[in-house]
Amino acid sequence: MARDLVAGVDSSTQSCTIVIRRLDGGEVIAEASAPHPTTFPPRSEQDPQMWWSALRTALADLSGFLPRVAAISVGGQGHGLVLLDKADTPLRPAKLWNDTESATDAAELLRKLPASDWAGRTGSIPGPALTISKLAWTARNHPGTIEAAARICLPFDYLIYRLSGRLVTERGGSSGTGYFNPFANEWDVDLAALAMPNVDWSSKLPAVIDSGHAAGTLVESAELGPLTGITVGAGTGDNMAAAVGLAVETGDTVISVGTSGTIYAISTVGVIDSTGAINGYADASGRFLPMVTTLNAAKVTDTFRQLLGVTPAEFDALALSAPAGAGGLTLVPYLDGERTPNLPSASGQLVGLRHTVTPATLARASIEGVLCGLLEGGDRLKRHGLSDHGRLILTGGASRSRAYRQILADLTGRTVWSSPIVETAAAGAAIQAAGALTGAPVAELAAKWAAPLECAATPTLAAAERASGVRAAYRAAATNQGGE
Repeated sequence: MARDLVAGVDSSTQSCTIVIRRLDGGEVIAEASAPHPTTFPPRSEQDPQMWWSALRTALADLSGFLPRVAAISVGGQGHGLVLLDKADTPLRPAKLWNDTESATDAAELLRKLPASDWAGRTGSIPGPALTISKLAWTARNHPGTIEAAARICLPFDYLIYRLSGRLVTERGGSSGTGYFNPFANEWDVDLAALAMPNVDWSSKLPAVIDSGHAAGTLVESAELGPLTGITVGAGTGDNMAAAVGLAVETGDTVISVGTSGTIYAISTVGVIDSTGAINGYADASGRFLPMVTTLNAAKVTDTFRQLLGVTPAEFDALALSAPAGAGGLTLVPYLDGERTPNLPSASGQLVGLRHTVTPATLARASIEGVLCGLLEGGDRLKRHGLSDHGRLILTGGASRSRAYRQILADLTGRTVWSSPIVETAAAGAAIQAAGALTGAPVAELAAKWAAPLECAATPTLAAAERASGVRAAYRAAATNQGGE
């Protein structure tokens, strides 16, 4: 049987999703998903072996296609800390990106080295999300664990290791650790030593390979049914994989609304922001992916939808029936603390609550709050020289929401575009797998395989005219909450 397919994996906080694409043009022909255990910040941890279990479950649902698969790669949730012993057993659950218990450890790292130095060497500064803060937390709370670890890696590194038998990483995902230099594409072990001194970091960290290269060949002991002897790609972070899947171009702005919210763009040069609001990540195609990330996104609107006791479609209809500005109601959506701005102990706040509040205004305020927080990040990107002359692309689970689409158009006064491929991170990982198999540059394949974007929403004139007032009200409320 001809091996004419590739598989891409999105191993996210919530689930493992696999997309199968054709090698001769990238058509998506199948997908499957399996859940991960639910987490509840401030402590957000998962057993890495559950990611492997979910991967196997999702692959089993695609068993009819697996004999034709020639390569596989993984886009995985960023920042998580995986510690393996000599037998490759996790020494403790992986602390995830949205775990905020290491806030004091991040602050201590900043006392050891100025923010400007961190930003200049890694593109980011320590915060609770970054892996380096989780290393420091582990050293403080679980003495001896880091010393006992034979391998220290990220979630996608772990899955690539299980698939290929090689502990490798690449610049995109690793640029979110806080101890990787995305400008030189190498580990900065002196920074890791600030989290935990007297450790031979070079022996514990993955080898760095090119994002488009192969990690190796699927190991025979992987026990993945008919999926045998295939090429395994390098893997990357989920947002980096999504950028590949969307074929993001210079000038485009991408807003992703899932468990977290992100706003990012492509740049040919690295961005250094010593305030820490922008993470100057690398991407998976040789460029950079400056990004602002918020901790609270779709979970916020899910919470309000459940409080109102309505379906997603009914929630959308309620939000769209309310006027721009939600009748004066403003939500600061810091339900799980917040990452940008760095307020790990903050909580959500409703401002302007009056007896005139309705389910409709509450629904609209929740969406406006999530999007306004992300658009504040977009303003920061522009102040650092990022152009937004291209497309405004909405992705993530919320890209299927009529209300998110329309309210984003109303708040920006711009056309909102979305991809017909919903699982963009898995689709991008499949492109990375094809690059590893064929040797073709990832960016070149992404452009060839890109599904034409669809117009998701255009601004409503009356709502767009009120956008500056809505954003000003949000900014005032967030400032009073301790934000920007």
